[in-house]
Amino acid sequence: MTFTAYVRARGPVLLRTARSLTANPSDAEDLLQTALTKTYLAWERIEDHRALDGYVRRALVNTRTSQWRKRKVDEYVCEELPEPGPVTAADPAEQQAVRDAMWRAVLKLPARQRAMVVLRYYEDLSEVQTAEVLGVSVGTVKSAVSRALAKLRDDPQLHQEAQPVG
Repeated sequence: MTFTAYVRARGPVLLRTARSLTANPSDAEDLLQTALTKTYLAWERIEDHRALDGYVRRALVNTRTSQWRKRKVDEYVCEELPEPGPVTAADPAEQQAVRDAMWRAVLKLPARQRAMVVLRYYEDLSEVQTAEVLGVSVGTVKSAVSRALAKLRDDPQLHQEAQPVG
């Protein structure tokens, strides 16, 4: 039997086997093509041509296993593309307006709370470092900053500036 005659006779059965190993008919065809290429290269070494189906099936399984191991990115069929929409860059003028409004709100805080907020959030000091700089306890820093943040959250002008335009 020639290789061509074998493929013509057994191709449909082998394709069904390949389809059972993949989720995609096109991938099954590619898988079978690869397995048949391996079989063709070994054709002269195969002594028992009655065992060809087993040889090709083993080549199918081994090839599919290699594909699973090599696969870097999984693809999934879905109704909508998972790609995000276009990202609009923030308007620098709006960002500056929000920063200005925040600073005006911070300036309205009592001096001690303002100092703690500036050290904690503008200078990025820890609560312990802030307490050391101001000569107060860590608990005092925690409570004063908590009250200051509550005042900032309630500032009506800050809410106005933070609202998106549109």
